[in-house]
Amino acid sequence: MTDLPAPALLAAAGLHLDVAGPLATVVLDKADRRNSQTPRMWTALADIGDALPPEVRVVVVRGAGQSFSSGLDRDLLSGVGLRGEQSIPALMAESDDTILDTVAGFQRGFAWLRDPRFVSVAAVQGHAIGGGFQLALHCDLRVVAEDAQLCMKEPALGIVPDLGGTKLLVDSVGYSRAMEICATGRFVGAAEARGMGLATVVVPRDELDGAVDDLVAALLATPAGAVRETKALLLGAGDRSLDEQRRFEREAQLRRFVELRGS
Repeated sequence: MTDLPAPALLAAAGLHLDVAGPLATVVLDKADRRNSQTPRMWTALADIGDALPPEVRVVVVRGAGQSFSSGLDRDLLSGVGLRGEQSIPALMAESDDTILDTVAGFQRGFAWLRDPRFVSVAAVQGHAIGGGFQLALHCDLRVVAEDAQLCMKEPALGIVPDLGGTKLLVDSVGYSRAMEICATGRFVGAAEARGMGLATVVVPRDELDGAVDDLVAALLATPAGAVRETKALLLGAGDRSLDEQRRFEREAQLRRFVELRGS
């Protein structure tokens, strides 16, 4: 276990982290740029995932201001760029292996949210576009405000969603609907998101914080080991046959019995 990133380093990446016992809250803290994302932010998010203390059971991901996240900072798509950040045109000029390795590093920024050690919750308001949509998809649960607008914008910009969002979107809504959402680049509102399973719950904007707090309290009221094992079972269920899943359930139950016998 490494030390948590220093607050100053997180602030430089546009992030704020608060860890209070079993609850960790990650805030995308660039409200003036609609919480746009950069490689530095993805690296810092990965560092948070690597360093979270073992007592953390719930991770809440929020966006400051009016939007959850507008996705990749548009300045990185042009020759303008951002100081200290590699632009997309600069990355495109690299070797094939470098591009693949670099994107793999970007993907680490979101991947840790699927870890069975904890349940991840996205509190989504306003725009969740591109990388913002993919970040929300990586969370196990999504509490969505009525003003939310979800969009997988990358294909409209000539690129693809590459932060793990394609599988998670298909898992949530099926291939055909995922194809339509990605290929058209249209916005999905909160009510539609609830209907297709993208939103766990939809609430008025001014009730978002309270709804997240209630969900966190309910999650923390359930025994940690049972939640951890159940999340692992659910995450792998789609890739297993029924017989395989039954075996994994038996083995998980045995681990629970062993832990409960010893408590």
